[in-house]
Formats: sequence, C-alpha cells, structure tokens
Amino acid sequence: MIFTVQNYRRWLRLSILVIYLIIIAGAVVRMTGSGMGCPDWPKCFGYWIPPTEEAELEFSPNTSYKKGMVIIVDEELRVARQDFFTTDSYSESNWQPYAKHDYAIFNKFHTWTEYINRLIGALGGFVVLFAAILSLQFIRTRPKLTVLTVVALLAMLIQAVIGKIVVDTLLSPVLITIHMIVALLIVGLLIYLLYEVLPANTKYRNDGKLSKVALGIIILTLVQVAMGTQVRQFIDHQVDLFGYPLSSEWLENGPIIFFIHRSFSIVLLLLHAWFIFVAVKTWNHPGRSYSILAALLLITISSGVIMNYFDFALASQPIHLVVASLILGLQFYIWMRLRSARIKA
Repeated sequence: MIFTVQNYRRWLRLSILVIYLIIIAGAVVRMTGSGMGCPDWPKCFGYWIPPTEEAELEFSPNTSYKKGMVIIVDEELRVARQDFFTTDSYSESNWQPYAKHDYAIFNKFHTWTEYINRLIGALGGFVVLFAAILSLQFIRTRPKLTVLTVVALLAMLIQAVIGKIVVDTLLSPVLITIHMIVALLIVGLLIYLLYEVLPANTKYRNDGKLSKVALGIIILTLVQVAMGTQVRQFIDHQVDLFGYPLSSEWLENGPIIFFIHRSFSIVLLLLHAWFIFVAVKTWNHPGRSYSILAALLLITISSGVIMNYFDFALASQPIHLVVASLILGLQFYIWMRLRSARIKA
C-alpha cells in the first residue's frame, strides 16, 4: 500500500537529500559565477533545453521562430513577439527587447551549470509534492503533519519565485540571502516532520535549559550564514573587478561584516564546544550526533581559513557553504530530540 508511514518517512528523507543537493548546486553556481547563465526564467534563453553554442542565439534567416524564443543582437537580448518565419534579413518588428534586465552574455559552461541547478530544483519540488500527497493519510489522525508538509511544498514554490526574481534583479544580494535562508528553513521543517514520524523514542534527557540553548545556537548560526552570504557577494564583486584568483590582500579594505563574520565563528565554536561537553558529559547523551557536529564545525572553520589565507581556493567555497547547511540541519535534529524531554538531573 502506497499510503503508509514508512513510505512517507522515505520520501521525507529523500526530500531532505534533494534539498541538500539543491544547496550544493547553488553553491557551485555561486562559486563559478554562473548565476546569470540563464538570463530568463523559467526558460533559459527562451528554450526549455538551452543552447550549447552561441551560434544558436544568433539571428538565422529563413528559420521558424516560436513566440518567446530569444536571440542576441548587438549584445542585447531580443524576444520573438509571436510565431513567425524569418526572411533573409533581420526585421526589428518581429522582436522586442528583453525588459527585465540588460544582461546578454552567453557562456556555455555558465548556462549549463545554472540549467542543471534549475533541474535539481524542479526535482526537489516534485519530491516534496509526492511527500505532500503521502501526508494526506494523516489528515484525520494527525492533521498537523499534512498541513506542515503542504507548507513545505508551498515554500518550495516560493523558492522558485524568489529564484526568478534573483535572476530578474541581476543577482540581488539581499534576495540571494533570502533564497539561502528559505532553503535552510525548508530543511528544518522537513527534519521536524521526519522526527515526528520516527518509530522509536529518540528524546535526549535534559532539564529544558539545554534545549533553549540549542535553539539559541540555531538562531546564531542562521545569522552567521546570512552574514556569510553577504561576504560572498562582496567576494563576487571583487572577482568582477580584479579577476580570479583573488589575493587575500583585499581583506585589509574589506567590509566590516567580513570581520564580524570571521570573529563570530570563534564565538560559535566555543559555544558549541561548551554545549557538546554538557550534553555528553553531564547528561550522558550518545556521542555520535555530537561527534559529527564537532567534525562539521572543524571542516567549515578550516575551509574558511583556507579561503582567507590561500586566495579563496575554489573548492573551499562550496565546502564552506554546504557544510554550514549540514551543521544547521544537524543542530535542528538535536534540538528536536531535546525540546520535549525535560527531566531533572
């Protein structure tokens, strides 16, 4: 039977996995500067499957064009007004300028990097949709699960709209930050739903205060991630100005948010160290989740150090972002295990 708790649980796990794949793909897009690889949305240069050569975006005589198809003329995007068949020469009356922005650069690598990112995003939408369908089995017995799974689906649709606006605004830094935060919130919601249907009692003993500390750490980590996206935007701007690889010398004149972000990582590391020590030593929690959390913290801080002192080595950037998102997911899972178990020591 398809409508079983086990199947719902499997699709929640798959949803979480695909969301992390989306985050990884987004990190690669940022790392490679491919955010405008597809200058329109939801299509890419007016195609559902984008071109592989720039010649495909040049005007072609005696050719059939469909409404909405795109060409590049004089370094500007032109959109077909309607279905038509061209003559031997270009006619302006058949085309209109692309009104959202003036970006009109085709780079095969950037285009297909962004296109694959969008395909993974679409896959995530379908996976969460199927999880929402399976959640209908709880509509009478546990309606909260159904409602929140539908909320997760709606959040995926909102993510798609934000993605479109990001492209239309030529990669607005604020919207990029919102885009990232919403993805992390979706992960948190899916982890909550998964925890609610786990078969075993997985609560962690604590006096209630530790769960509040865990929630505080989650909020502080979200703030750190938000600052990191702003730092990343500054790095992108430096790359546009001076090219790649960057020299760490630019940090001397970097924005104040960079120095806050860097110093705050030390605060978070110390706070996590105290939290893990109390959880394992005082409350005798199993150490596996906390060991993984500690390892992820060391990896993300190490990747930050590498970016700082080794000219922003390419691989360090997506690792830094992806591991930070994994940390947030694990933090949320630990908090879920803490929040409803209040036992006096």
